[in-house]
Amino acid sequence: MSLPSHTTRPVLVLYAGGTLGMVPTAQGLAPGGNIDSRLRRALSTLPPARQASLPEFVVHESADPIDSSSATPADWQRLARAVAAELPAHAGVVILHGTDTLSWTASSLAFQLQGLDRPVVITGAMLPLEAEGSDALANIELALRFAVEPRLQEVAVAFAGRLMRGVKTRKIHSESADAFASPNYPHLGRRIDNDAILFPGRGLAAQQRGAPRFELPDYEALANGGVVRIALWPGVQAWQLSAWLEDERVRGALLEVWGSGNAPEDPNLLGVLAKATGEGKLLVAVSQCPGGSIDIGHYAAGQGLAQAGVLSADAMTPEAALTKLIHLLAQPLDDTERRERFLTALVGER
Repeated sequence: MSLPSHTTRPVLVLYAGGTLGMVPTAQGLAPGGNIDSRLRRALSTLPPARQASLPEFVVHESADPIDSSSATPADWQRLARAVAAELPAHAGVVILHGTDTLSWTASSLAFQLQGLDRPVVITGAMLPLEAEGSDALANIELALRFAVEPRLQEVAVAFAGRLMRGVKTRKIHSESADAFASPNYPHLGRRIDNDAILFPGRGLAAQQRGAPRFELPDYEALANGGVVRIALWPGVQAWQLSAWLEDERVRGALLEVWGSGNAPEDPNLLGVLAKATGEGKLLVAVSQCPGGSIDIGHYAAGQGLAQAGVLSADAMTPEAALTKLIHLLAQPLDDTERRERFLTALVGER
């Protein structure tokens, strides 16, 4: 069987910034330039057979690479539009990104680039490319190999020898090279010896892939903090929630609740949540537990959330839930459709 014609095109490598491309300065590590020549020099140190099996690639370097801790929804929007514009001319895309907010960017891109027919692979590194013992070269090599896999038709994260669904990933360690995990979904693939192996039946090409089109709404309207993230804690008070939710600039909120969907049985606190949903604000809940899902109303302590109109994010990551909120609130949808779409799996996030 012949491969799709786009697989013979080069891979596009987009350098957005992050530790991978940083260089030492008097003030500490800072974003560096000349990433094209630096990447090729690093790849030239691989054994000849592995060099020869890498796909051709072209590099587009951001004019203003950033530390990913400074990333915003506007950056996600710009990156998605760059990918959408360049994708037809390339076999796939590799995005080099800082690790701090890599899962957030991956999740947002998944919602904006629904219906992908080729790979978009995001990677980064815990150490700069030229640093001794760096993980950067291995991660880049893995991402390049998966970026020409025609059966991979979604946004994925390649890191530490594994390929994970982007909208299911989380950064779980601040220092280890094995920094990312996919708590509620199996890996899409992994490096085995020197090969990048995609596991059958786990990708979106074999599942419901959502609407076969890109959605690139303008996130500018939410740039002033229109979606907030609130983790509940023992003793949280109604006035503390209302300080967030009654602000007219807030249009949606991610609530991090306990266990499988529990919250304090405080009528005043639940009244704040009900008032917000009654005003058309979109409130959703995820568990504070790193693994598992929530089932609002399964315990009596969660009944109040359901009655207040809070939606369940099931097994979504906080990164996926918040970026999906932003994505839906940026579109001209009525409240009913917006709530229905949040409860619908668009890109394998639930």
